[in-house]
Amino acid sequence: MNILKAKSLTNPTKLYNTFISKGNKNITNKTIALYLKYLEEAFLIEKSKRFDVKGKKYIETPSKYYFVDIGIRNSLINFRQLEKTHIMENIIYTELKRRGFNVDVGVVEKRNNLNNGKKDYKQLEIDFVVNKGSDKYYIQSAYSIEDDNKKEQELQSLLNVGDNFKKIVIVYDHFIKWQDDNGIIYMSIYDFLLNENSLKEA
Repeated sequence: MNILKAKSLTNPTKLYNTFISKGNKNITNKTIALYLKYLEEAFLIEKSKRFDVKGKKYIETPSKYYFVDIGIRNSLINFRQLEKTHIMENIIYTELKRRGFNVDVGVVEKRNNLNNGKKDYKQLEIDFVVNKGSDKYYIQSAYSIEDDNKKEQELQSLLNVGDNFKKIVIVYDHFIKWQDDNGIIYMSIYDFLLNENSLKEA
């Protein structure tokens, strides 16, 4: 259970390789796939598929898994691995689901022209592509954006989306909601959680 973390793309093969690297050779890909299925059916975890934003299609593997109840997750692993960034992303995911949104992991391709005339293709991730009816949002979870490199990393995927739906960065710190020159909205996680209509009013 403790090797499933938000922000980590995974699949049965990846988990199998992790078990093997830890010296556990008595498990198979098939068994791990069944365990994941049982955990989903027991409502302990949920799978979020990857969605190619520009290609408008789902990418079957790898996926992200989120815990339905972060408190149960913490209890099961005896309150180890309490990474704030992972927990914050998991909380945002469960709140979005509670509000009735369909939530996917976004993938955006960025093309760079190299000096030799060739092109470099890089896949960027958007934490959440959120849909409900005609409402659609692109959301990044960022514990902090004080570091310029971290901020640039969080924004790259949003800047490469190419449509006019709202793009939001949810940050742990307390601050007044604001919007930058690129139209990206910055919101405190407290405002997001305490206001049911926080996304629509952003």
